[in-house]
Amino acid sequence: HYKSVPFEIEHIDLLAGAQKSDAYKKHNPQGLVPTLVDGDFELGQSLAILSYIADRYPDPSLMLGSTQDQAYIRQMALLVACEIHPLNNPKVWKGYVGAKLGADEQQMQDWFAHWIIEGFTAYEALLEKQGRMGKFTCGDTPSIADVCLIPQVYNARRFNVDLSAFPKIRAIEKNCIGLEPFIKAAPESHPYAPDDLEPIHGAHSPL
Repeated sequence: HYKSVPFEIEHIDLLAGAQKSDAYKKHNPQGLVPTLVDGDFELGQSLAILSYIADRYPDPSLMLGSTQDQAYIRQMALLVACEIHPLNNPKVWKGYVGAKLGADEQQMQDWFAHWIIEGFTAYEALLEKQGRMGKFTCGDTPSIADVCLIPQVYNARRFNVDLSAFPKIRAIEKNCIGLEPFIKAAPESHPYAPDDLEPIHGAHSPL
């Protein structure tokens, strides 16, 4: 959306476990989403996909600024992609912590909130320490750090995690979700979204 590149959506119903089907695993043996298909080339892992799209369609860039700015952006993106998201992936908190280890709903909620809060605490501290924040994580233009951050803020709100301790993250969130590409990418904007999906970051966001 941000680069105005036309694409088609192939719906994979996660609640029905379609990502684990043999048909889908032919494209992505990990059984995870997303998968990018570009002609006869197939690619998994969100950051790899972002890098591929950035190389194929360089403008507008999601990696701006000096060498140090870009290194900082990568640090912030990886903080989310490596330290928050994997631990709060449904296959971990629900499929293993819940189904395998027997955690109840409150314990699973506590697990989810713990990793959000720990990760956001570090993210907020780095925003303060580095002093590179503008409207977004680095300056006044969105970067891949914001692309990684906003889905986790969405998840935090979905599971009622208290975000009052993170004013800088909430400011970035507000600036991001006012942009058309972020609105179009929100779960409630997905063409197959359930009718009763809570509006958090889409066109009817209450924020």
